[in-house]
Amino acid sequence: MPSPLSPNRSDLPTGPTARHVFSLAWPMTLKAVILHGTVVIDAYLVASLGETALAAMGLAAAIAGFVLGAILAFANAMQIRTAQAFGTGDPVFLKSALASGMTVSLAVGVLGLLAIQVFGGALIGWLAPTLEIVQLAQDYLAVFSLVILGEAIGQCLSSYFNGCGETRTPLYSFCLSLPINVITSIMLINGYWGLPAFGVVGAAMGSVIAIVVQVGFLAVRFLRINGHLMRVPGWRQASFAGSLKRHIGFSLPIAATFLSATIATHICTLIYAKLTVNEFAAMTLIAPWIMVTGTVGMQWAQATGIIVAQLLGQKKKEAVLDRFLKSAWRGANVASGLVAALLLTVCLSANALYPDLNVETRMLMLAFLPVLLVLPFPKGSNAICGNTLRASGDTIYVMHIFIWAQWLFRVPVTALAVFYFDLSAVWVLSFLLWEELIKFVPFHRRLLRGDWKRAVISN
Repeated sequence: MPSPLSPNRSDLPTGPTARHVFSLAWPMTLKAVILHGTVVIDAYLVASLGETALAAMGLAAAIAGFVLGAILAFANAMQIRTAQAFGTGDPVFLKSALASGMTVSLAVGVLGLLAIQVFGGALIGWLAPTLEIVQLAQDYLAVFSLVILGEAIGQCLSSYFNGCGETRTPLYSFCLSLPINVITSIMLINGYWGLPAFGVVGAAMGSVIAIVVQVGFLAVRFLRINGHLMRVPGWRQASFAGSLKRHIGFSLPIAATFLSATIATHICTLIYAKLTVNEFAAMTLIAPWIMVTGTVGMQWAQATGIIVAQLLGQKKKEAVLDRFLKSAWRGANVASGLVAALLLTVCLSANALYPDLNVETRMLMLAFLPVLLVLPFPKGSNAICGNTLRASGDTIYVMHIFIWAQWLFRVPVTALAVFYFDLSAVWVLSFLLWEELIKFVPFHRRLLRGDWKRAVISN
């Protein structure tokens, strides 16, 4: 399936528009929804076991999320690098980007597993409010660690396909793995069809089975469609080591941005564990929904970044870039409105979705609604700015905006609110909105300056 921005296309004299963003974004959005939906599915299925099981899964998922976040961080960097390579039409560049990205992804996954093995148990023991939650969280994490290895391979391949405009291929892999995850999780959590009832651990087992199927599909598709790249001689630099070094140099600021965001989010999640059990359960439930619904805006922004990177690789004129970004931005506002509507639906449906949970837990989800209706709009606009600037290579500036907003505001303010001021979960959740408002001015000022349109894609 050719990208709408393939270099040999001559029927787009004025360049791409929001329609082309949509053609890339909708498979990426569905894929991301299914990815984050794994956590939502696990939370929904485990919710029937009560607040204790739900809290244990949330704690274990937060710790595993540090490593998964690092993998996703480098995968996002590779996605942009692949888009640049695709724009140039150089198969050696594509091969170098894929090989370098896979090497980095596997290294990050292995190092993350070692860190979990050394520090995970102690961290759970310190944060969990009861011994029962400690044991359940450790058991869940021990099995879920296998998902990390699968994601190291799967996310790298998915980013490669996305960067080439083949966004439907990763979607197909998730569509295949999702029903497998649901069915096996239900069976293993509850012990249906003669199987043992593993409880919380059964949810992790279902995720492991699903990731094996997903990675297998991606690998087969790559060998069938793009396997010829393995026979392309040479590397983008003089050697693979040189290409790897160049890839890391390009990727590190982008990865650091995503990794910082992930670490900050999961540190805040660990801080949430010190809230009351009902408040922590409510935060555990709403956080995956924020991620799942937020993918509508985030994937639109990432698709915008992919197209910008491809256009810069093709050395398109500034007028083409301006026209495209204006069209993409209008679409981003529509996406933000859709996200707000989805969150409204989730909060109003809390009683129907989670009837087995405490009334206080469900009422807290309704109390989150004012923040959730506003959050998508500044978040979506900031995402357009960030992905456009990254595509042009202005990665360090983007990194600084994210890092300072997270580590000088959200994390310390969240810690003070929970540990010192004992604020409610609603106030704690509102810090997500305030963070986006803090980032709004520096992001938009940089983009409107226009330097990104004159960027030159380097080797």
